[in-house]
Amino acid sequence: MVVKPFSVDLNKPLVFQVGHLGDAYEEWVHQPIVSRESPRFFKSEFWEFLTLTAWWVIPLVWLPVVSWSILMAMQRGLPPSMTAFLTLIGILVWTLMEYSLHRFLFHIKTSSYWGNTLHYLLHGCHHKHPMDGYRLVFPPAATAILCIPFWSLVKLVVPYTAVPAVFGGGLLGYVMYDCTHYYLHHGRPSQKVAHNLKKYHLNHHFRNQTSGFGITSSLWDRVFGTLPPKKV
Repeated sequence: MVVKPFSVDLNKPLVFQVGHLGDAYEEWVHQPIVSRESPRFFKSEFWEFLTLTAWWVIPLVWLPVVSWSILMAMQRGLPPSMTAFLTLIGILVWTLMEYSLHRFLFHIKTSSYWGNTLHYLLHGCHHKHPMDGYRLVFPPAATAILCIPFWSLVKLVVPYTAVPAVFGGGLLGYVMYDCTHYYLHHGRPSQKVAHNLKKYHLNHHFRNQTSGFGITSSLWDRVFGTLPPKKV
């Protein structure tokens, strides 16, 4: 008896279907559907709502936290010049985190039911539906949870007075990342730098998913040798 391969029904909630693809998930998830419509993830309206986030929610929620962090650093006695420097260090740290997460976690290969399901929720959905404008940025509730270990990590490696500045810089880097990511998919850049960055990122989606992991820049792709191959 021939077992028919599992086929995803795009007209039904997707999240609990994709796990059944098994080894075929990797190929399926990298065959993008270019549509601005948001596919249905869950049958439950509550869980579906939690997966949808407009891009402007990110700066609205997190820029006040960035400002509070920087103000706290100066209240702890850090001079403004040092606060600015450490904020820039935090942004730089974020760019490395951005690259590392994208390369090693978001592009991990899975084939088990729960591995495929979790990967689809984390990043696979973005590759399958790259123009879904409500699932391009990270939901604030999830970011808030991840801020806790990030704050704790910063506390371990920098002095007490510097913690809020580095944390605030990292969070500012995240805000810049999410807004830039949305713009690269939905914006129409007229400046050369932005145009090249959009081209660089879309190349990752539609030509070569195993390189070009930087979103806000190609810095760490250059450092670690994961620049996309040049056209022959």
